[in-house]
Amino acid sequence: MEKTLVIIKPCGIRRGLIGEVLLRFERRGLQVSGMKMVQLTEDVLREHYSHLVQRPYYQRIVDSMMFTPVIVCCLSGIEAVHIAHVMAGSTNGREAAPGTIRGDYSVSIQENIVHTSDSIENAKIEIKRFFKPEEIFEFEKFAKSVFYSVDEL
Repeated sequence: MEKTLVIIKPCGIRRGLIGEVLLRFERRGLQVSGMKMVQLTEDVLREHYSHLVQRPYYQRIVDSMMFTPVIVCCLSGIEAVHIAHVMAGSTNGREAAPGTIRGDYSVSIQENIVHTSDSIENAKIEIKRFFKPEEIFEFEKFAKSVFYSVDEL
């Protein structure tokens, strides 16, 4: 099964949305394969947001992401990266479609509840950044036939 990273950001933590966000992913058919609460550091954020370091808003991102601990999750399922990224919605909560996590819970480009991996390659890199191999679990949580047709498995 494909794996992806989801981070419930400090704004989601402070608003009490941990359960709601996880519920949406699980109801969609993604499985939690790893999850923990961590306090992000400047070093980790510099690596995670290396593509934004030169942007004028970079420090705002760092400050926001370090405000409280975050929940990091490894989710798995068929096309997990694509599904989680679409479910999150547009980065700018004001532009995110209703029904997406950001569209339903965010009106900000920064305080937008979740981070999701945007590609399979980035998901692999990001999962390694936040999880040791022994913190990711493979197990049969549910009958896959409830979510997928036989030819998709």
